[in-house]
This record gives sequence, C-alpha cells and structure tokens, in this order.
Amino acid sequence: MTPHPLVDTPLTPTLLVGVDFGLPHFDNQLEELGLLAQTAGLSPVARVTCKRRAPDAALFVGSGKADEIKMLATQMGVQEILFDQSLSPAQQRNLERHLELPVNDRTLLILEIFGQRARSHEGKLQVELARLQYLSTRLVRRWSHLERQSGGIGMRGGPGESQIELDRRMIGDSIKRIKERLTKVKRQRQTQRRQRDRRDAFNISLVGYTNAGKSTLFNALVKARAYAADQLFATLDTTTRQLYLGELGCSVSLSDTVGFIRDLPHGLIDAFQATLQEAVDADLLLHVVDYSSPDHLEQIAQVQRVLAEIGAADIPQVLVFNKLDRVSDQAQPVSMADTFDLSGTPTPRVFISAQNAIGVPALRQLLVEKVQSMQPMHSPNTYFPSSHEADE
Repeated sequence: MTPHPLVDTPLTPTLLVGVDFGLPHFDNQLEELGLLAQTAGLSPVARVTCKRRAPDAALFVGSGKADEIKMLATQMGVQEILFDQSLSPAQQRNLERHLELPVNDRTLLILEIFGQRARSHEGKLQVELARLQYLSTRLVRRWSHLERQSGGIGMRGGPGESQIELDRRMIGDSIKRIKERLTKVKRQRQTQRRQRDRRDAFNISLVGYTNAGKSTLFNALVKARAYAADQLFATLDTTTRQLYLGELGCSVSLSDTVGFIRDLPHGLIDAFQATLQEAVDADLLLHVVDYSSPDHLEQIAQVQRVLAEIGAADIPQVLVFNKLDRVSDQAQPVSMADTFDLSGTPTPRVFISAQNAIGVPALRQLLVEKVQSMQPMHSPNTYFPSSHEADE
C-alpha cells in the first residue's frame, strides 16, 4: 500500500479512507472527500482505498486492512482518520480502539462544515439539530467519564442513573427545544410565502450540486451580493430576491438554496426541511450543473434523488450547464440551448458561464418564455417593482 500525498499544510494531518463496494459513484481518488476535509480545516496527507463485497461488522474494512491503515498513519504522522462512508457507532468505536486515533466519517465531516458555515439563526438551529441527532447515537464512543455512576440525595436523575443516561436525556431535551424553535421559524417562512402568493408571485429556486455556481448565477441575475466562492457549501442559508423580467413587465421571486452532495446525511435533509421548503414550493427549478466536472452526470442524478426525497421531483426544471469557460474546446456545445433527457423527460438546457456572464441573457430569455407558458394562474402584471427594487 503506497501513500499518495495530497496537500502540505500545517493543518491537522488526516488519512482518507474509501471502500469500494461496487457502487457506480465510488470516488477512486477520494477527491471530493479531500475537498470536504480541506473545507473543514483538515490536511489530507494520504489516502487508502480498498474493495469489499460488504462492510465488516466490527471494523468496516476488516482487521487486516485496519492494521495497514494503522501502520501508514504512524509512518505519516496522521492525527485523524476520515472515512468516505458513514460508520455505525460500534464500527467507529472499534476502529478508534484498534487504530488508537480519532476516527470520523463523511456524515460528521459534512455536519462540521455546515456548523462552520451557517450564518442565519435558522441555519444554526438546523445544523445543531442534525449534530445532536448524530451524537445521540454515539455517546458511548470514547468518553470514559460517561461510564461513571451518579446518584443519591440531591443528585440529578435519581440514584444509580449513569452519566451517559443524563447526557442522553439532556441531548433529548435540547433536540425537543430546537425542533420547537424550528417549527416557529417554519411558520414564519410560510407566512412570507403566503404574502408572495397573495401578490401572485412566480417562484423560482436555484438547486444543484454543491459548488456548481448557484450563488454566482444568483448574483448575476439579480445583482445581489450573496457570498460566492469556489468551495464546497459556500452558501447554506436561503436568500430570496426579486428578479425583474423586462419583457414581461414584472418580477419573479428567485431563491438561492443550499447545495446538495452525494450521501447527504438524512439528518441534514430532515433538519433543513424548512430551508429546502423553498425548493418544494417553487413553480420552477433552475438546476445548476458544473459542466466542467467529469462527474456532472452523476451529480445531476444525485440532485434528482434529493429532490425526490424532499417531494420536489415533479416541479418543472431548466438545466443550466455552468462553468462553460472551464470546458475544453472539444467539449464545447454545438448549440448554446437545447434539451436534455432528465429522467425520461425532455428538459430545456442552456449553457452559460455565470462568472463571465456568457449565456446569461439567453437564460433570462428562456425564463421569460417559461414564465409565460407556465403562468396561466398568475397575472403577468401583478407586481410592478420600482427600477431600484428590480436591481436589488
């Protein structure tokens, strides 16, 4: 087994591990896991991949491969092991005992990134809920103080109640409080949506794989200043602005939502239901695709799976193949607008570079045509913004 150097930074040296179970989306180079690790502030110094028919019940990779990982980690001075798949609490605990190093999985890594990036009150609540739900199953992982008993007169929890039971109950109480607060936030969002519905606004949501360029396109369309960067999960909080379509003499509502990713933790999907509701309630989805990515077809499929999971699979879509400026001459499209077979449905597609504004006017024209064809229930002159409001 030969280590593969990835980066050389003073951050936490991390060893990446991926197991190929024969699934079509397996990342042999662990490139996405490496990007996620760097986004979270880790420094991947080596990677290990192996093939198995099924996960080992105790150590996920088996005892022999675990010994190899331990030897390599010692040679490379690794301080943390990171798996590209989700580990069960027992597998994580057994691996940490065997490797004598902290072991984490893809799920916790994504939760950590979301925790670092959440800015709004709602986003922070959603991340904290998902994190607590994840940790509630791992209280026996490596904290020895949880094995001590507490009890007696004046002690919380009654005689003989273990510290782990106290902690589990405290986490349960926190989860309940956060869910109540998120319910209130969801009601506020529903009120905002009803206000938009009362003025008969046409709602468009940007969706797509993380780092596909949604926020850059959002800024290009509505002249906003939403944070955009060439990194995974640059935007977590939903932002909504009015997009003025001069040909129709009215505005539509445009929302920028959180990006999707392969194996997005189910806890995050549940916790971000209030944010993802913007996509569920949309009249039209702009599905932004990183055309320069060699895995863009698989990323489209992953987004479609998440949309189906949140109940947005039947909403009409427009495919926006972005980052045209990063594509080789051989991969340049014959036509800047055509149709794409999306789950058996011919779907309008347009090629653009949001960064360089290439193809953006054609996208706006396509939106005008879609709104006209889909808006029998909406009056085209319902909402007339001022010129200043249209730009912002």
